[in-house]
Amino acid sequence: MAYDPRREDYLRLGLRFAHTLDGEAPDVAARAFAGFGRTFARSRDSLPQTDADRAFRLVADAAEQIDYHLPFATDDDEARELIDRGHALLSEALSLDPDSIDARRMLASAEQAGFDKFYSYLDAGADEVVAHCAADRDAIAPDTERALLERDIAMRPALRWLATMASSAVVCGRNREALRIWARALALDPADRADIRYTAAIALAKLEDAQGLEQLVEDTRALPDSRNGADAWTILARCALAHKRRDHDEARVQLGLLISAYPHAAAALVRQRELPDGVFARYPAAPYSEDELIVALSESTVLLLEGREHEGRGPFGLWVANTAADLAPSWEASEIAEAKRQVADLVAQRAAWERGRGPAGGQGGDA
Repeated sequence: MAYDPRREDYLRLGLRFAHTLDGEAPDVAARAFAGFGRTFARSRDSLPQTDADRAFRLVADAAEQIDYHLPFATDDDEARELIDRGHALLSEALSLDPDSIDARRMLASAEQAGFDKFYSYLDAGADEVVAHCAADRDAIAPDTERALLERDIAMRPALRWLATMASSAVVCGRNREALRIWARALALDPADRADIRYTAAIALAKLEDAQGLEQLVEDTRALPDSRNGADAWTILARCALAHKRRDHDEARVQLGLLISAYPHAAAALVRQRELPDGVFARYPAAPYSEDELIVALSESTVLLLEGREHEGRGPFGLWVANTAADLAPSWEASEIAEAKRQVADLVAQRAAWERGRGPAGGQGGDA
């Protein structure tokens, strides 16, 4: 799901602009296109575009509000303002382009009450969405490199739909369904540009299918951006599987791989910050960046919280936090101390909130 909406907006308008140069002499077209990036940055609206292009820009603006700014909101009022602004942009996008699949899906994530209802909504619409995007793709003959990119972009809304659906399936405990969605998406895009294999890795860990996880790594080894199972999602899945079978030595090895591969990893493993799911797509973090690890940890919450909860963590999550602190390099000691303090503050806030909700706090409970 690691699609960058701004990058995609640039590509869509770039392709649109290139079509206006068809028939020009190659040197004339090259000179004209040389200034496209500058025009896009300074005066995007002056470029040739359709209502669908304008709608996608609004979708990208909404993604920026909800996916990139909302996680850092400092209070409820700011969060509400960002959400309202994002939803208004999505509604405007649909008014321009009623066929905007991304806008429909992103609005539905807020309108469908609960994970199960959202999953059911996505499931009910999946066939129609895939057929719509496939028809748009097939209307473009794959006769040039530019046409291949256009066909790729035409399928992206369907792939984002399926990626969101797979992620929702895991949250709802429909792990085998998540694997079926992964297989369907791979048939549509053998390069797995939506990175649904990472969601499949979490689903396999939930199913306690270590063999299936290694087969997933083997099957995706030839993908253009494959990391041969050395990504944060797969390592966390292996770590969770080792912990479930009480092989703590192997689990420590996997945790050590994370700490050596990602910057400031130990502190991130102690915090285990849970982020809102991206409504456009998975946050497009750079490979082996701290941001990527934080995203992977957030998506692995279903593993970290599994089992009897203690201080806001499941047994595996608690083990990860404690072991990461032990394995942390000495230079990260101050970050570890700060991470532990932040977690303790959150636990205390949660306990106070729970007390306030009960009969003793006068906020709830049956008489």
